Amino acid sequence: MLVLSRRFTPRCAKCLAIGGTCHERQRPRRWADLPCSGHQVVIEYAPWRLSCHRCGARAVELLAWAEPYQRQSRRLQQHLALDAFSMPLVHVSTKWGLSWHTVRRAELDAIQRWDRNEPAPPLRQVGVDEKWLGRRHKRKEKFVTVVSNLETGVPVWIGYGRGSETLKSWLDALSFEQKAEIRLFACDMHEPFKKAIRDDSALAHAAIVHDPFHVIKRAGEAITELRRSIFFRAGPELREVGRGARWLVLRSWNHSSDEQRARLRLLFRLNGKLARAYQLVEELRAVLRAPDRKTLYDGIWRILRRTERRDNVPMRKLHESLKAHLDEIVALGEYHPPTGRIEALNNNWETLVRRGRGYRNHAYLLAKLRFITANPVRNSAGIKRFLALGLPTPLARAA
Repeated sequence: MLVLSRRFTPRCAKCLAIGGTCHERQRPRRWADLPCSGHQVVIEYAPWRLSCHRCGARAVELLAWAEPYQRQSRRLQQHLALDAFSMPLVHVSTKWGLSWHTVRRAELDAIQRWDRNEPAPPLRQVGVDEKWLGRRHKRKEKFVTVVSNLETGVPVWIGYGRGSETLKSWLDALSFEQKAEIRLFACDMHEPFKKAIRDDSALAHAAIVHDPFHVIKRAGEAITELRRSIFFRAGPELREVGRGARWLVLRSWNHSSDEQRARLRLLFRLNGKLARAYQLVEELRAVLRAPDRKTLYDGIWRILRRTERRDNVPMRKLHESLKAHLDEIVALGEYHPPTGRIEALNNNWETLVRRGRGYRNHAYLLAKLRFITANPVRNSAGIKRFLALGLPTPLARAA
């Protein structure tokens, strides 16, 4: 046990002024610190409650090794957060001999300390997506809206629901200067998101770009419905031929093996309509990678002319969807936003929820999601910088 005696002038925890009179001498408190040579280390100190001459506050003095209302040192909290980055809380609590409630509180405090010391990047490209909360939550909302900074991939806000009112509540919290810096919004084909952005007059200059992943997903839904109508609703013989081909038809030709290509040729020989639909989806994949706006526009219109037949109902639905969102799809060729970071954020979300067996505190989930997405501990230098946040912060000597 390290017993500290007073050899320094106290400092106000509110305004950081040096000095002040002792309002109350409190009983000794203890803080858990990093172990040494296999032994637990505890810091014991009797703090003062100061009466500050500058701000007039009466609060416990500033402690160099711990945050207010905490019973672990900062450097111990940084090590707990570092372990919790790649381990479940139960494993971290077992390793350090602490309760998982204590580990969670210490981890959140360390992440918030890291977040306060990180420079705020400009918000010029915004990603908007929704996430399903799952079956076991008790809220009436089934989804949450996640807003992220596309230039960094880090989420900036989570709101309950996926309607236009949910996104509007975040947009209303932005200042006019912040809205003026936003150049584009990247989202899926969910109409409420588009409505919330277009209803804000301060965002009239911002472009709306659809994520290519969701465009291809819409095309995949059309070709899946076409495959079902051809093979599964035509009789038992064709049903046996098309059984187990769902993901095969959705896979691109370049990513298919020789055996998969051979089976695709068999399916296409049996039905030319499915072959033409697969060819259209492959052409759509290539069009979405067009280098400029005009090339993308011409490519989409070639696809629209080939999907306008009304006797092919699934592809006609794809035609109407592409035509309704033509401007947002064509904007991909002009801005080329890094929309893959939206799906990477979804993967990080799923990883955290699976590791933690679900979360009730979504503010805590947002903090962990920001930390795991930014990944400041990806190398040894980043780990040293993160652990250094637990060291005492140098302060000015003047009162």
